[in-house]
Amino acid sequence: MIKVIGAIDSHTRCKHYHSEKDVLAMKFKCCGEYYGCYFCHAEAAGHDPQVWPYAEWSTKAVLCGNCSTELTIQQYLHCDYQCPVCSTAFNPGCKNHYHLYYEWPNPA
Repeated sequence: MIKVIGAIDSHTRCKHYHSEKDVLAMKFKCCGEYYGCYFCHAEAAGHDPQVWPYAEWSTKAVLCGNCSTELTIQQYLHCDYQCPVCSTAFNPGCKNHYHLYYEWPNPA
C-alpha cells in the first residue's frame, strides 16, 4: 500500500478535501511523496513544492484512492474526471489547482 501523507481514510481523502469525489493523491516532484493535497504538503513537507515539468508528464504521480492505481500525469489530465481503471469519479474542481502540481507548455 502506498503511503499518502495527510490522508484521513483509506481512499486518500484529507482534512482539507474530503468529499465523495476527493479520492486522489498527488506525488510531489520535490520529494517524491504522495500527499492528500497541496495544503497537506505545505503542513508536513518542510520545503517549497516543485511542479512537474511538462517533459515529465509520463511519470506516475497521481494515485486513485479507490483502486490504488498510479496514473501518469498525462493519463490523469486526459481521463475526464474518472479513473480509467475503476471508473471512480474524481472531483472536477481539482482542475483549479493543476498549476500547483504541473507546468503547462507554452502555446506556440
